[in-house]
Amino acid sequence: MKPIDFFLEPQSVYQKQYEALRCYYIEKKSAKEVAKMFGYKHRGFTTIVTEFNAKLKNTSGEDVFFKSIRKGRKPTQKINDARSMVIALRKQYHSVDEIKVILNSKDISISEKSIYCIIKSEGFGRLPRREKLVKQQLLPKGWISKKETITAEKSVVCKYDQPEEFKSSSAGTLCFLPIIKELGIDKIIENSDYPETKSLSRLNSLLSFIALKANSISRYSQDDLWCMDKGMGMFSGLNVLPKAAWFSSYSHRVTSNSNLLFLKELHKVWQDNDLLGDTSNLDFTTIPYWGEDSHLENNWSGKRNKALSSLLAVLAHDPDSGIIDYGNANIRHENESDTVIEFLDFYKSNPKNQGNLKYLVFDSKFTNYQNLNKLNKQGVCFLTIRRRGQKIVEHINQIDKKQWKTIRVPSSANKKRTLKVYDHKTKLNGYDGEVREIYITGNGKIKPAIIILNDFSLKTEQVVHKYAKRWLVEKVIAEQISFFHLNSVSSSMVVKVDFDLTISILTHNLYRIFAMKTERHTGYTAKSMFEKILFNSADIKVNDEEIIVFLKKKRSLPLLLEIMEEYKDQKIPWLSNKKIIFKGASYS
Repeated sequence: MKPIDFFLEPQSVYQKQYEALRCYYIEKKSAKEVAKMFGYKHRGFTTIVTEFNAKLKNTSGEDVFFKSIRKGRKPTQKINDARSMVIALRKQYHSVDEIKVILNSKDISISEKSIYCIIKSEGFGRLPRREKLVKQQLLPKGWISKKETITAEKSVVCKYDQPEEFKSSSAGTLCFLPIIKELGIDKIIENSDYPETKSLSRLNSLLSFIALKANSISRYSQDDLWCMDKGMGMFSGLNVLPKAAWFSSYSHRVTSNSNLLFLKELHKVWQDNDLLGDTSNLDFTTIPYWGEDSHLENNWSGKRNKALSSLLAVLAHDPDSGIIDYGNANIRHENESDTVIEFLDFYKSNPKNQGNLKYLVFDSKFTNYQNLNKLNKQGVCFLTIRRRGQKIVEHINQIDKKQWKTIRVPSSANKKRTLKVYDHKTKLNGYDGEVREIYITGNGKIKPAIIILNDFSLKTEQVVHKYAKRWLVEKVIAEQISFFHLNSVSSSMVVKVDFDLTISILTHNLYRIFAMKTERHTGYTAKSMFEKILFNSADIKVNDEEIIVFLKKKRSLPLLLEIMEEYKDQKIPWLSNKKIIFKGASYS
């Protein structure tokens, strides 16, 4: 065939129709002339014209005669079904990994490559670099139309009796599960007085709260990525975590006594595992409430540097292990001074602990001299700072320089600091007998520090060093506020805040235990431990006997895998008694 014959004598039906229509519209020939030229009947050609016009209206002229060739595999029906959801999630600024997690929660299984191809074909650009914790938060639903809103699945207990694979963006915190089982915390939760529902047990419920705390979720105000992540749901033995409304309403049935009994049982765990020493640091923290409620008292907030309408809470911290042993958010001004006695009763409620606690360390405003006298009579040593009055400062200035003693005490970075001390005995109002009083200068303060205690055998250097560790509890409180969002309470109800504090304490202690297993990173805060070691996404594979978590490549991954090797034979009861095994994935 000659090239000219290809156009003048078309062989295929579609080419013949194309040439006939072109002659009709472009060369302006009549329908009878075109029909005779191409071998059509007049009525048949007018039908072709009518159908052509109809196609133009429905398809805008695309693919009427010429179909574009698309490279690569044909998109499957599964990919086509997921396209609208992928586009909606990308409009919420989700990454490919995050979209994959959400699709898995909907039992839609397509690869990251397919998601990327959909995003690219729709013309979306690269996402800006974001902070790690920002990645966990979705934009408000008001930013997109109601049609594009992705709703989370209903939470149900998952039996894991069928093989499956899915992706999780917060799989690192699954490392806490073997520790919870090893310490028996799951049994304590099951035997506690906390409420449960027909669908969710106590264990499912409290582990859901711990999962959010461990991942530094700030507030339960909207359904974020966490309620669409099957990995976070696995932490609690569920398909996905419950929605925000469930978290907000759960603590309505919790009582302060439930929290206290729960802390007492946890206290036995810390004691049995040698996580509590002979010293406890006590301090208050202010938990502000950003609403209008007249029943709240004003308390001083060091973070805000002013008095705020707030709740006052107390924490008891072990200076050696970093474990928080006790917390109570129901402190009022009228019973503030008696808090130290209440903690002592809490500690001694276990008959095994009668002689374990030797020192209580707190600041000058924590209690009064009468309660110091009660502590002394119960055989407990106290160590605190005395308030500096003008007469005391004048007395210190009149002491002969020869009576001062120079000591060196441990400081940061394995260094020592030189201080001058004056160690003597004195009497206090409302206190029977004498106490030991130590004046300290040379510590960079304008006025000298004054330590009082009832232990006359402890060396002066040890006294100063022991009180210096009290500042660790202030560091812990700062961590509670920043990582566990203790100052982001959504309610002014004391019981709800007290429950939130209790869960924060338990989660903090899990982080401390995990940090102690790293050996070289025992000084890491929960935030550092989460961001540098535990914050990681993974592909999770469930089979008949085990759950394998393939964590993506990360600098700290070898350390994490080495720690979890210890628990490779540990079975998790709430995961159908399966073993959970951690491995490194071949991608980053």
